Amino acid sequence: MPNLLRNIIAVVAGIVLGSIANIILVSIGPVIVPMPEGADVSTMEKLAESMKLFGPANFIFPFLGHAIGTLVGAFVAAKIAASYKLPIAIGIGFFFLIGGIAAINMLGGPIWFNALDLIVAYLPMGWLGGVLAGAKNNPITESVAAPV
Repeated sequence: MPNLLRNIIAVVAGIVLGSIANIILVSIGPVIVPMPEGADVSTMEKLAESMKLFGPANFIFPFLGHAIGTLVGAFVAAKIAASYKLPIAIGIGFFFLIGGIAAINMLGGPIWFNALDLIVAYLPMGWLGGVLAGAKNNPITESVAAPV
């Protein structure tokens, strides 16, 4: 399989599996940490209005979903990629960062959470996912086949 095709598959797989991990964690959050009384999360508009009712505990699973989803996506992408593993993993982090910025613009939320989420959950987790998958820091040397 050509390297370019394999790298494209890696990016798509990383985005899909990272998104699934995110959705699972965000979905089980309210089961473990109940929503505050009066919170309505049935639509994006009602969720945005209900944000002021949320306590710090209600932000644990959204943060974990964003961070672990990015980590999983970056790890998978770096494992599958034929070359440029670390840049691809960080690219997955950047993709999810854009999603995080969009979510903040749509939903708002407390500044402390938005800052923590944007600073910790995306690019650092993309880098960590790549490193855990065995990506090297130098994309040029990692793309060169090792002698047999």
